Amino acid sequence: MRTVLLSLTPIIIFSVYNYGLRVLTLLIVITITGTAAEYLWEKHYKNKASEAIFVTCILYTMTLPPSIPYWIALTGIIFGVIFGKMSFGGFGRNVFNPALVGRAFIYINFPNPMTIVWNEAASGFTGGFSTYLTAGIDAVSEATPMIAYNYTGEIMGLNSLIMGNIPGAIGESYKILIILAAIYLIYTKTASLEIMLGCLIGFFSVGTFMHYIYDGIAPIYGMMMGGFLFGTVFMATDPISAAKTKKGKWLFGIIIGLVTVLIRALSLFNGGMMFAILMGNTFAPIIDHFIREAEKRKKSKAVAV
Repeated sequence: MRTVLLSLTPIIIFSVYNYGLRVLTLLIVITITGTAAEYLWEKHYKNKASEAIFVTCILYTMTLPPSIPYWIALTGIIFGVIFGKMSFGGFGRNVFNPALVGRAFIYINFPNPMTIVWNEAASGFTGGFSTYLTAGIDAVSEATPMIAYNYTGEIMGLNSLIMGNIPGAIGESYKILIILAAIYLIYTKTASLEIMLGCLIGFFSVGTFMHYIYDGIAPIYGMMMGGFLFGTVFMATDPISAAKTKKGKWLFGIIIGLVTVLIRALSLFNGGMMFAILMGNTFAPIIDHFIREAEKRKKSKAVAV
């Protein structure tokens, strides 16, 4: 968990530069609230809270719009901690990624602040370090690259998508930092390479098919839009809610990448990574079960021979 926190630090710093000091205050308030919710729950059952709650709170914050009202953000983290983690038995027992459970809850119940209100990225040397928010909440209506493409067909330049000077969720913008974090997490054996590659394979294969058959967006642009890369590196690789077997990790990742493209192309949702990961979480235990059963049958046959 501490390795993940270290990999997230540069992304947090850039997010403050991109959108203002409100990102930092939002992160602090969410972390205090989420930690308190888990602590009070565990105290009631005479258990100890885990350090994992800090990662949950930070990842949850990184998926939010910069100008989201505090009370909505706090509602989401409380819901995610209680119904996405503690109700399953606490740390190590949750089926779904608790950060995404919280985000999905407020995404469905408060669609306007989660899908319409976005902040323009800061510019200049000091950027958002010198301001609370890059634009007043009531004056913000910038479209993210994904929304702009879905409604107008406009495709933002690849350089802007990679460098992160675009409207979007707090932590998803600067793709270079996310890629560097992925390399670090793989090097330290903290995150699964198989899951990450599976997500990329699933997304690229189905994205290429949709691009040529249905005249969709090129896969490389799709990967750089929205929260696909951030979700691949930090959310899909959650060791608790992901598949555990090696073959299962490949299949788990492929399912997430595939479903992300289908949701983006065939549904009303602009994104899709959040729902794809939650769907992958649903099938992860089933995938592992059948793979283990297949391996047992294979070993039994080998012994019989």
